[in-house]
Amino acid sequence: MTTSPTTSHPLVAFIGAGVMGRPMIANLKKAGFPVRAFDQSPAAMDNLRSGGVEVATDAKSAVEGAAFVITMLPDTPHVQNVLSGENGVGDHLAPDCVVIDMSTISASGIQAIGKLLEGKGIALVDAPVSGGVKGAVAGTLSIMCGGSSEAFERARPVLSGMGTTIIHAGELGMGQVFKMCNQLMAGVHIQAMCEAFALCRSQGGDLNLLREVLAGGAAGSWMLDNLGPQVISKDDSAGFRIDLQLKDLRLAGEAAFEKGLALPGLAMATALYLEARAHGEGSNGNQALFRTYDRLTNQLDS
Repeated sequence: MTTSPTTSHPLVAFIGAGVMGRPMIANLKKAGFPVRAFDQSPAAMDNLRSGGVEVATDAKSAVEGAAFVITMLPDTPHVQNVLSGENGVGDHLAPDCVVIDMSTISASGIQAIGKLLEGKGIALVDAPVSGGVKGAVAGTLSIMCGGSSEAFERARPVLSGMGTTIIHAGELGMGQVFKMCNQLMAGVHIQAMCEAFALCRSQGGDLNLLREVLAGGAAGSWMLDNLGPQVISKDDSAGFRIDLQLKDLRLAGEAAFEKGLALPGLAMATALYLEARAHGEGSNGNQALFRTYDRLTNQLDS
């Protein structure tokens, strides 16, 4: 396996350099890891080059000789295609490397990939993240990991270059389960915030003052602190897009359906985000759920 001539850190291959992947790559480099990256987007590749990152011509060449292979991709089919698909990197992975999938995908999907890689002697850790773009840039992501204890411990130094809260949730796929729970709560928290703001606004209340007092009490939350000001100013710019929020809620809903669970809060949040997407807001930030409440409460011009 390859190491940098100037550091003892092993080579990390990183596939997927979107809004989350790019700062994660930058933080790995800051931590001393040599990184070779690939993304299907020419613009993303140009951004990597301008940042001094070694880029590969394709995913297969990216992983050659790498001790760790990280994927950060949109959904289950993308990860399956890259890691276990017919034209994927499975036969190009270095012996005894550790694959770390940091995407948010289905638990059953990552488990199926793990079985295929296990047959090749390759360990897999599922390690979805929370903290958004801000956390990715700051290197303060929360990382929820599933996989064997041995694979997790091997991956920990690499993960520490990107996050500050790193936990071993259990067997392969449990990281995804923890992330589903995180996203379920995130969606419901945003819904609750937008609903409370809609009530206050309908009574002529001061939303900035409301946010201040709520943040200091039992209703305080990360969403209120970080997305509350954007909701109040009607800023729909994307940190984490509604389309991605819906994808994560869908994954949680599928997992609940597999177990026969009735989760009404999840169902309500999903329905409200679907309403937002139906109005063309899929590319907006997930805090843009406030527009759904503007429509529901007939406060479009307030």
